[in-house]
Amino acid sequence: MVDCDVVVVGAGLAGLTAARALTAAGRRVKVLEARDRVAGRNLGGHLANGVPVELGGQWIGRTQTEVLALVGELGLETFPTYDEGAAVTLYKGKTTRYADETFGLSGDAAVEVGRLQHELEELAGTVSLSAPWASPDAAALDRRTLDEWLRANTDDPEVRAFWDAVVPALFSAAPAEMSLLHFLFYIKSGGMIDALVATTGGAQELRVAGGTHQISERLAAELGDAVRLNSPIHTITHDDNEVRVEFDGGTVAAAHAIVAIPPTLAGRLRYRPALPGSRDGLTQQIPMGSVIKIQIAYPTPFWRESGLNGFAFNLDDELSVTLDNSPADGTCGVLVGFFEGAHARNAARWTPDERRASVVATLVKLFGSAAGEPVDYLEQDWMAEEYTRGCYGGRLGAGVWTQYGAALAEPIGRLHWAGAETSDIWNGYMDGAVRSGRRAAAEVLAQLNS
Repeated sequence: MVDCDVVVVGAGLAGLTAARALTAAGRRVKVLEARDRVAGRNLGGHLANGVPVELGGQWIGRTQTEVLALVGELGLETFPTYDEGAAVTLYKGKTTRYADETFGLSGDAAVEVGRLQHELEELAGTVSLSAPWASPDAAALDRRTLDEWLRANTDDPEVRAFWDAVVPALFSAAPAEMSLLHFLFYIKSGGMIDALVATTGGAQELRVAGGTHQISERLAAELGDAVRLNSPIHTITHDDNEVRVEFDGGTVAAAHAIVAIPPTLAGRLRYRPALPGSRDGLTQQIPMGSVIKIQIAYPTPFWRESGLNGFAFNLDDELSVTLDNSPADGTCGVLVGFFEGAHARNAARWTPDERRASVVATLVKLFGSAAGEPVDYLEQDWMAEEYTRGCYGGRLGAGVWTQYGAALAEPIGRLHWAGAETSDIWNGYMDGAVRSGRRAAAEVLAQLNS
């Protein structure tokens, strides 16, 4: 006998959005979460002075309509990321200020980057978002890594350095770690490269007052006792009649299950019977990115006094990107920065004090001597999170989309899949997670109502 209509594995945005939609349709739902908190890859923290900061995903772009609407429904407010003034780029020891679209690159390099961006976006235009594996020339695009394509299309060292920094800023992984097809699919799903990298008018435009983790917390509050924390699941048994989910502390039987955790984690669960080889092969080949997120605070946002907006693009050092992350009222200054990809894996070997020293030294290069006197420092190593194992999301290497991609969101009997990696719009982002939860809920309701 079933305990509920649907059991949802994972209380991040995707799982909670699915549970909310199912509950609204009159269905009985249970949500199991391994952590002692909801919100998954969203995580709130506080500086010593009480100012809230986000240790996980935080920005929302204006074209991310589904998560923006949800923020409004839940009574949360947004405010713009500070973006007034010039940005800086560091390359070969030289810091360049700029307030245009050149990214501080030399004239020839900026033109070359623009040419490559145009060619990549033309290729992305040919990719099917609903079925990337069925795109024209999918096999050829998928057998090459993005790095191979870049090497074949430019030999300018400054241009290569740009792409070697901007790609990890988006994926927390290097161009050699993903197929060209995956890169093209991803940039198209988010509205192309300018939308992905920009602050105003792009994916980093808005912040949620108090933190994005509140979205999940308010969804969970609506669901009440349906959400169970501290419940790591280990086995899913499924047949033509029901699904049984075993977790540390008990078992839930349901008519259907939605597994709303990163594919690599979903692949580590035990399934009875075992899943088809296409699904298992996929989850073995969709690793998470490598990232350590840094929040470093100062008495004031001193860089603004110099006409800087806090955005820095670093082609030399491990801390590759920073943005102004100060509170809306400017009561203190906060810079947010990232160790990404290989830099994150390297920095993870250092002690916290060594990482802090590296961050401070880099910020002095970027913003001057005032950056050498922070009043607080927080870091979050997402690679060390047991129930995440990395951020920002999963990626597909060469050959994976065309061989296994169809299994990413395809239901298996009474098992359904959700999560930001399964969305065809804003893949890998909070908006994609919300969309995926609603899509999975709709699939389940269609089967329950048939």
